[in-house]
Amino acid sequence: MNPAFTAIYIIWFLSETLLNRLLRSKSTDKQNADKNSLLIIWITVVAAIVLAVYISIKYYFPIYPNTMIRYIGLGIIFLGIILRIAAVLSLGKYFTVDVTIREDHKLKKDGLYKYLRHPSYFASLISFIGFGISINTWPGLILIVVSVMTVFIFRIKIEEKILIGQFGSEYLDYKKSTRGIIPFIY
Repeated sequence: MNPAFTAIYIIWFLSETLLNRLLRSKSTDKQNADKNSLLIIWITVVAAIVLAVYISIKYYFPIYPNTMIRYIGLGIIFLGIILRIAAVLSLGKYFTVDVTIREDHKLKKDGLYKYLRHPSYFASLISFIGFGISINTWPGLILIVVSVMTVFIFRIKIEEKILIGQFGSEYLDYKKSTRGIIPFIY
């Protein structure tokens, strides 16, 4: 594998692994809200990636016949990593990889959160789209996007139920004025 691909894939994997290890809820946070959705996301993502790579090796349905498209995919992965880090930093101490409400939790409605309720998922989705493009196969791209969107929507429903329970009408009003995960669409 080309060193550029190896480097970007490793950076992406390490960034997600570090988030997963360092930004979990604490014992002082509301517990048991996650409903194993983090585990479901990881299982789905790993399975989708493995299957997409297998499809890209076994069948030839290129997104674009020139190999340059694969490098564009790497750039999109990197953009997603940067946006995800920005979303995590923007939410600050309230960001966790598992669904929880922190002690003294405040509803974030500025910065990236002014435009999307879940910018971290949006950024992650961008990385997965980039991955699908980097393997340069339509079936792999579609499999990745559909799988990831499905588990993200599942997770968002869990999160939003908890946020409505915590913030009530303030969150419902915020929900009316912003998109969930895809700008201008959803």
